[in-house]
Parts: sequence; structure tokens; C-alpha cells
Amino acid sequence: MSEPELKIFTGNSNPGLAQKVAKYLKVPMGDATVKKFSDGESFVRINENVRGRDVFIIQSTCSPANETLMELLVMLDAFKRASPDRITVVMPYYGYARQDRKDSPRTPITARLVADLLQAAGANRIFSLDLHAPQIQGFYNIPVDHLFAAPVLVKRMQEIITAPAEEIVLVSPDAGGVERTRAYAKRLNCSIAIADKRRDGPGKIAEVNIIGDVKDKEAILLDDLVDTAGTLTKVAGVLLDNGAKKVWACATHAVLSGPAIQRINDSPIERLLVTDTIPTDEKVKICKKLEVLSVSELLGDAIARIHRADSVSSLFV
Repeated sequence: MSEPELKIFTGNSNPGLAQKVAKYLKVPMGDATVKKFSDGESFVRINENVRGRDVFIIQSTCSPANETLMELLVMLDAFKRASPDRITVVMPYYGYARQDRKDSPRTPITARLVADLLQAAGANRIFSLDLHAPQIQGFYNIPVDHLFAAPVLVKRMQEIITAPAEEIVLVSPDAGGVERTRAYAKRLNCSIAIADKRRDGPGKIAEVNIIGDVKDKEAILLDDLVDTAGTLTKVAGVLLDNGAKKVWACATHAVLSGPAIQRINDSPIERLLVTDTIPTDEKVKICKKLEVLSVSELLGDAIARIHRADSVSSLFV
């Protein structure tokens, strides 16, 4: 029995990335109408037969997060009713991932709610890049593949770095990112440091202390996402105060909300590497420090492997 035909569809959150993935895989983009009515309601119509097909929906639930999430749910319902063989949701950026636990009384675990919604709407499989909280995989009763942008980012980092390994230090902006930083440092054969922060409130950093040796070294800040860039720019200044020669940064998801661009432009950060899990075209025009790397080939390889029932984890060995 032959394998079902591979079909790739996209919503409106990041069509450019979806088109790059389809081009890399040499398959045509699926034909679907995804739009809003005048009152803001999402509408989806699939304009081709998908019965028995292996369907992949590429949709980052980035800003406006509520709209892109609802659009994805409506797409799932439309496809479920069209009888494909399987529906895989490709979420390059997983919105609401930072709300993964109850950190104060009477608050939701919204990441779990999103998991319940996607499963109820008809998803048979999920995969995402650099989840803010890896334990989100446990919120699902369907397969979840957690991919990493490390192969893309590390390749570019190796091209940029000219100093010897002993003069490079990777810096985690918080304790939660230490494991990620260690994994990158192992590939680059360099040391790590950690920024220990004390907050006065949400988004308000009162004090930063650097744990580790950064003096006379090229410091590279590493995070999974950059939102308002408050932490990133604050830590960058403290690194220079602690003797770092220069500072640049890498992050998978360029959320870049609120004052982020202005903060980065005004900061001592020389370069910020990000990926295209979230569209950044307009932001690159006003922030020359941004360098955007595409994860389209990485996503394409993962889609091909899932379609053929091959190993996905071997992409990261």
C-alpha cells in the first residue's frame, strides 16, 4: 500500500515561511481560503480534495496570538471534516507557552488549555521549535515532536566567531536557560556564564549578577525568545561592566513586542541572530542589528521524516 500524498497548508500568521518549506520539499502549497469576515470571525474553506492525504498545517500562534490561534482551530475543524489520513500541526512558534504553570493563586495554565483545544479540534500530531517550557509535551495525549533551532543558529555562530574558543563565553540570561546554553557551548567548545536576576515585579529587573568569568571575553547571550528585550539589553550592559570585550545575542523566536526594537537599537548588543518562526520583515527595516536565519529547511526535513515515518530526533544528533 502506497503512503498517503503529502499536503502542506498555511494560515495567515507566517505564510512566507510555509512557502519556503513547500519550495524546499518540492511540493505545491495547498489551496485553502483563510480569511476574516467583516465582524472579525475566522473563515476557512479547503479548495481541494484532501481525503486520505497526509496534511501538515503550518501556523505560528504569534501576535495577534488570539487571532492566529483561533484561525488554526478553525482550520483544524475544516480539515477534520474533510477526512484526511492525518493532520499534523506545525507550530514554529508556540504561543502561550510561557503560561505553563500556576505561579500565583487563581491563575490559568493556558498552555494546557491550548493543548486541549488543538486536540479537540482534530490535531493528530504536533511539532514545534524550541518550546519555552519543554514539559508542555506532557499536556498532550497525541505525539509531540520538540525540535531545536540549534543546527541553524550554531552553523551561523561558527561562521561569525573569529576568536579562539577560550575567549568565547555563552551566557544564559536566567537559570532556566542553563541547559540550553550548555548544549550550545558543547557544540562550540566554549565556557558558559549565568545571569542571576532579582526582579521588583513582572518585567522589572532590579539587579543582575553574573555567575562565571566573562572578563576579556566575547559574550554571546542565548535565549529561546526575545519579547520586550528588557532582560537581554539589561544583561548586555552588565556583561560589559564585568569586563566583556563585546556582546551579541541569539534567540530562536523574535517576538519583539512593545519597546523591544528601540531597546535593542539603544543597547550595546552588536548583533542579534533570530529565526523566521515569526515574521520579522518590518522589524528588520528599523533594526539593523537583526539578522534573520530561516528554519524552513529544518522544518522541511522534519515534515519529510514524519511523512515517511522516519526518526526526527536523528536531525539533532
